[in-house]
Amino acid sequence: MSKVDSIIQVKDLWHVYPDGTTALKGVNLDVPRGEFLAVIGQNGSGKTTLAKHFNGLLKPTKGIVVVDGVDTRKTSTSTLATKVGYTFQNPDHQICCSTVEAEVAFGPRQLDLSEDEIRRRVDKWLNMLGLEGFRNEHPFFLNKAERQRVAVASVLAMEPEVLVVDEPTTGMDWKQSYAALDMLKSLNATGKTVIIITHNMRLVAEYARRVVVMLDGLVLIEGSVEEVFSVLDILNKAFLRPPQVTELAHKLKEFGVPPTVLNVQQMHGILGRFYEGLS
Repeated sequence: MSKVDSIIQVKDLWHVYPDGTTALKGVNLDVPRGEFLAVIGQNGSGKTTLAKHFNGLLKPTKGIVVVDGVDTRKTSTSTLATKVGYTFQNPDHQICCSTVEAEVAFGPRQLDLSEDEIRRRVDKWLNMLGLEGFRNEHPFFLNKAERQRVAVASVLAMEPEVLVVDEPTTGMDWKQSYAALDMLKSLNATGKTVIIITHNMRLVAEYARRVVVMLDGLVLIEGSVEEVFSVLDILNKAFLRPPQVTELAHKLKEFGVPPTVLNVQQMHGILGRFYEGLS
C-alpha cells in the first residue's frame, strides 16, 4: 500500500503499559483512506490499545504511527482529534453535557470556531444521524442506541477523516445493532474511513470490507473479509469463529460451495443454483 493511499500507517508498533504489560509487539498495518475496517480478537488481544494510538490517546513505546502524514509522537492529542474521532465502548463515558445539542457542540467549541460554524456543524450532524428531534433532550434520557449516535455525532462534529468505534453494538438488540452499523456504512459511503473494534462476527461479515485479526499483541492476519474468514485454522488460533453460515459453507466445500460465503443471502443463491442444476 503506498503512502498516498493510506490514511493510517503503523510501523513496528510496541506499547508497554506502566505496570509492565506489553500490549503490542511489533504491529505493522496500513489503513487505506475510505476503508471500512474491523479489528477483531479476544479481550486482551491488543485491539483497543492499537486503536487508541490512532488519535494519540496512547503514544508508541517503540515504533511509529502516522495519521494523514502526521507522526503521532510529535502531535498533540487535541490536534489528532480533528483527524481521528474515537467513540468509546460505553458512550456514557464521553457524554458530559445536559442536552444533545450542547454535547454535539462541545468538541467544535474547543476548536475556537465561530458560533455560526458551530451551529452549522451541530445542525448538520443532528440531521445526518437522525437526532434533530432530540436536540433539547438530556442524553441520558435516551436509549443506548440513541446515546451511541449522540457520541458519534459529537465526534463527527470535529469533522475528522477517520472514525473509530469501539464495540458499536454493546448492549443493543439486533434491530439497534443493524441501525448502528447502517449509520456507519452511510458515513463510510461519504468518504469517511471507519474502523470498528468488535466481537460480532456476523456484523463484521455483513459490513466490513477488510479485517485485522489480533492475538497477544500481534496481527495474525489481515485481508478482505472473505480471505480472513476462509482461514479457519488462524481464526481458531485466535479463539474466533466466523458466522455460522460461513462455517456451513466450509462443511459443504466438497459439494462446490465456496468457503467465502458471508451471509444467508449468498448461501441461498448458491444453493438455489445448485438445486436448479439437479432439476
